[in-house]
Amino acid sequence: MSSTSMTSNRPYLLRALYEWISDNGLTPYLLVDAAAENVRVPPGAAKDGRIVLNIAARAVTQFEISNERVAFLARFGGVSQSVHVPMGAVLAIYAQENGQGMMFSADGAPTEPPPPAPPPEEAPKRPHLRVIK
Repeated sequence: MSSTSMTSNRPYLLRALYEWISDNGLTPYLLVDAAAENVRVPPGAAKDGRIVLNIAARAVTQFEISNERVAFLARFGGVSQSVHVPMGAVLAIYAQENGQGMMFSADGAPTEPPPPAPPPEEAPKRPHLRVIK
C-alpha cells in the first residue's frame, strides 16, 4: 500500500490521545475550525472561527470518535445540543490542565515524517587540555 492510498491517521491519533488524557485523570479539550464545512456547533459559541470544546466523559453524552467525525451531545447555556465535527476540522486535542496533546495540520492531510537526517560528520579532533592544580 503506498502512502497516497492510506487513510488519515487523525482519527486514530485522536482516539489514542483522548484515552491517554482521560486515563491520566485530565480533561480532554478539542480545538475545532468552526468555519469548516459541515461543522455543527451552537451558534455564537465560536470565537474567531474556532471553538474549544470540553470532551471529557463527564461533560458530554453519546460521545463518538469515528474515522469521519467526532459527535456528541453537550450542554451550552444549560441547553443540550448536538455537536458534529468532521475529522478534517479537528485542529488539536490537548489536556486542559497542562496543554499536553497534539496539533493537526489545518489542510486535513496526514502529516508526513521528516526524511532521515544524514549521519553527522565527525568533528575534527582537537587537542584536549586539562588544568591541573
